[in-house]
Amino acid sequence: MILHLDLDCFFVSAHRTLDKSLMHIPVAVGGRSNLNIFSKTKEKRIVSNNAGAFVSSIVSEQNPNAKEYFRDENGRIRGIITTSSYEARSHGVKTAMSVNEALSLCPCLKMIPPHYPLYHNLSYALLQFLEKETPQVEQFSIDEFFVDLTGWLDDKACFEFALKLQNQIQEKFDLPISIGGAKSKYIAKLATEFAKPKGVKVVFENEVNQFIDEIPISKFPGIGKGYQERLKSYGIRTLGQIRAKRNLFYSWKKPGIQLYNRVCGIDDFVLSKRAPSKSIGIGRTFDPLENRDEVKRRVIILARYLSFLVLKKEVNPQTFFIKIKYEFNVKSKNTMSTNRVFSEKYFKESMFKMFEENDIHPTHSIIQINLTVSNFIEQRQDSFNLFEYENDLKDKELNKKLHKLREKFGIDIIKTANEL
Repeated sequence: MILHLDLDCFFVSAHRTLDKSLMHIPVAVGGRSNLNIFSKTKEKRIVSNNAGAFVSSIVSEQNPNAKEYFRDENGRIRGIITTSSYEARSHGVKTAMSVNEALSLCPCLKMIPPHYPLYHNLSYALLQFLEKETPQVEQFSIDEFFVDLTGWLDDKACFEFALKLQNQIQEKFDLPISIGGAKSKYIAKLATEFAKPKGVKVVFENEVNQFIDEIPISKFPGIGKGYQERLKSYGIRTLGQIRAKRNLFYSWKKPGIQLYNRVCGIDDFVLSKRAPSKSIGIGRTFDPLENRDEVKRRVIILARYLSFLVLKKEVNPQTFFIKIKYEFNVKSKNTMSTNRVFSEKYFKESMFKMFEENDIHPTHSIIQINLTVSNFIEQRQDSFNLFEYENDLKDKELNKKLHKLREKFGIDIIKTANEL
């Protein structure tokens, strides 16, 4: 039996562990894109020490009591909703909705700025707990986990075990969680939707057909809007109707066979550890900006932040990528390959040059910059396989010293003059 665990309204629930006044009222987490990394004022920014969750690594220490932080300098309400409480959802507040619309639907909505270190640390702590209490765990997202109990616990005992696990998580972490169980991952995940909020739903093997019979296809994980329209053209609107058309789905070869098996609970997926990152990136969206000197300054700042993450992971990327997004959905992007030892100085120089070469619309205002590195070679402290130029060796030693200072005092403790 496989259990799927999903933390209820995780970001809101995380804040409630610190502030009980947020209980039983409409609450939402969200707001504007974090642009304060470009600020010239002094502010401590940190990186979570944990690697078990899936959130932005670099964050600012924000005041959780900041009022109307979602308003810009002109008083306009900006940003989107990331997560909302069930009390807020009862007013129509939804994820990805604009903050402005959310406040119009629910004027009493309590808006809270994101606190990523809190989410990251709670998620990682829960992962460690599950690894200790269960035989095999897969972290699916920052707030979702799969647990495989096959051969470790009798299927009939899974419901009671899930209840026990739910209670332990509530007592230990003060977090509400919903749990679904089934023989397959996809049915277990589907069952969780019927366990919410803070419930347990186990679908045994002989109950799958009855369970899925009247469930709309839109509820099944992995059936997007495009695929829904295709299925509806065949008169298929429920999962039970998919089960009844085996020959049709098998005629669609691998995609159809895979979907049919997942819906019927006969998928053969096994739990796995999350693979190491194949790339590291950072980007920001901002109001239209025409001043190229300011844009270049922001490119250099993003390059410094990304350099910190690269050095923290002790890898040597050999591919650099930049994407520039202009107004009116115009984009420019490019990559470069290198065999050099990674250093902050070299990376900044490369990104500066790549921006100048790829800014193909100099009269257009820019609204987004994204930098990414990939194609990693592991970089050990005592050795390195690439040919190391003399200057690279000097930069490598300087990087180590800068990195130690930033880990201790914050990423902004040392800046170069072109960032100011």
